[in-house]
This record gives sequence, C-alpha cells and structure tokens, in this order.
Amino acid sequence: MFFSGKKKEIIGVDLGSSSVKLVHLKEQKGAYSIQNIGIVPLPTEAIVDNTLMDSASIVEVIKGLISSLGIKVVDAAVSISGNSVIIRKIVLPAMSVEELEDQIQWEAEQYIPFDINDVNLDFQVLGPDSVDPGKMHVLLVASKKDIISDYLAVFAESGLKLCVVDVDSFAVQNAFEYNYQPDPDDVIALINIGANVMNINVVKDGISLFTRDVQMGGNQYTEEIQRQFGVDTEEAERIKISGTNSDTQTLDDVLSRINDNLAVEIRRSLDFYSANASDAKISRIYLSGGAAKTSLLVESVEQKLDIPVEILDPFRAITFNANNFDEEYLKELGPVAVVAVGLAMRRAGDK
Repeated sequence: MFFSGKKKEIIGVDLGSSSVKLVHLKEQKGAYSIQNIGIVPLPTEAIVDNTLMDSASIVEVIKGLISSLGIKVVDAAVSISGNSVIIRKIVLPAMSVEELEDQIQWEAEQYIPFDINDVNLDFQVLGPDSVDPGKMHVLLVASKKDIISDYLAVFAESGLKLCVVDVDSFAVQNAFEYNYQPDPDDVIALINIGANVMNINVVKDGISLFTRDVQMGGNQYTEEIQRQFGVDTEEAERIKISGTNSDTQTLDDVLSRINDNLAVEIRRSLDFYSANASDAKISRIYLSGGAAKTSLLVESVEQKLDIPVEILDPFRAITFNANNFDEEYLKELGPVAVVAVGLAMRRAGDK
C-alpha cells in the first residue's frame, strides 16, 4: 500500500508468525495461473506480533525458499496486521483525490495515536456519504515507519525489492473477490485465522465495512494439545488438523473448547459490526488461515452464529499446470496460502 512504481510482476510473500508462504502468479488478460508456490516453517518466535525478532533467520528462510523454487522475480509484496497497522474509516468533507493527498497528513493526526511523522500513511476513498453528499467516506491506513524499515531491510537482504506493503485483511479480500465474484448486495465476513492473530473483515461490493484484528489463533490449539498429550509442535499440528488421537475424548474436549472460544470471539466482533451498521445482515462467512482447517471449527462457527460458513479456496478460479502442481496439495495448502495469493495479485501503485 505504501510504495509505487511500474506495474511489474510481483511475488506475494506472507511472513506469518509460524511460517513463510510464497506465491507467484502470472497474469494474462485478467486471468491468473500459478507459476510457483511454497511454504517453509520459521523458527519459534522469529516473528512476534508482526515484529521481526530474528531477522537473520527470516532472511535465511526466504533465501532458501526462493532458491528451492527457482524464483527469478525480485519485486515482492508483503502484508502486516495486528498492532503493526491502524485502520480507520473516517468521514471528511467531499474533495478530489488530489486535494485529499495534500490534506491527509493533517486529517490523519486526529485519528492516529502516534506522532504523524513516525508513520507511513495511505488511504482509499470509499465513496460519498449516503445522507450528506457534501461528505465522503475514506479508509485510512497507517503503519509505523520503523516496522516498514525492518521489512524493507529483510527483503533487501533476501535479494528482493519490497514494492507493496499491504494489510492481511485486504490481501484476503483481494483473493476472495477474484475467486468468488460475490453479488454486489451480499455482505460477507472474511475471517483469517493465523497462528496468533485473527483478522476479521466485513465486505460489501468491494468495500471494507468493518475490520478488526483479534489476538488469538491456531497456536491456542497447538499449545493445549502439547500440554494434554505431551507431544512436540509438529505432532500437535497433525492432531489439530486430523482431529484424531488415541485419547479421543480428551482431544474432542480440547478442540470443542477452543473452537467455541474462537466462535464466540467471532460472534462478538460481528455483533459489534451489526449493531453499528446500516447495511444488510451478513449472508456468509469464509474462513482462511492455517487454523481454518481445524477439525469441526467450521461447524462450531456455523452453529454459534447461525450463518453459512465455508473455507475460502484461493485457487478456485486460478489455473495451474497439472504436470507441475498436484491438485490435492493445492487443496491442502489453500487456506494457508490465501494471504500470499492476494499479495501475488497486487501491483506496485495499486490502491
């Protein structure tokens, strides 16, 4: 969001707290095909709350992934979320984009709880106010400059040029809208559940109506399974996704309890949106992120909210060469790759 340049091909790099996901798409006449995709785990606590704690290890992982995939593209897009980014929907007097560019820094000072000189700013005009045509709605996005500088440095050391810094929620929205092309009247909740952060984004007709990042995610399952069964992280992940273990009752209790916790938090956030929204009610929920595949989570969220729920497939409308990519592998990787797919569709200068 924060950089511009020529609209070259870009690789999407999702730096999550548990792994690096990379996707390279080729665009021809508005259609995308998979050129490359890969995922590599990160050392524990290499990234905490979007802060790069162990830059050397992250660089090593990115370089190894690029090398193993034979990636030649150097322009890259990344995204941030949680405490690293502030998103505000604000109402301003109607003006041109050029006028807003001149005034945005002054306007933003009223909404950003940091020194305005310490942040990168971007905005998108959402449209005129439905009640007062003399006003307009603007989406304001800000991130601290030191965080962006850290990302720039890591990508440079990895041999990449960071051209786009996006937001996780918007990358998910990008992937969703290309693959599903929802009806303009539908209000959709996109919920991306990572290892530590859950991104919630309510959208209608390409416009984000409500965003919230919640500090909870898939690690809650993994850590509890490790405690209950005395297994390592890898085995805990396997148990979490498969929903199988010799002690069926204990596992069912763990999954059910945390599924319910996540579902309640999702309901709380969406109730807050509904209480303050004049738009139509949410018609469907799409889950993404590694934790989306957790056994019985879809059913738990659907039951708690009484709204149809499904797992987002980021490759639904994207083609691939069956000689190069296994369909089952892509299906398995899909929920984890959603953010990276959305980033791979970005181009420098996009809004």
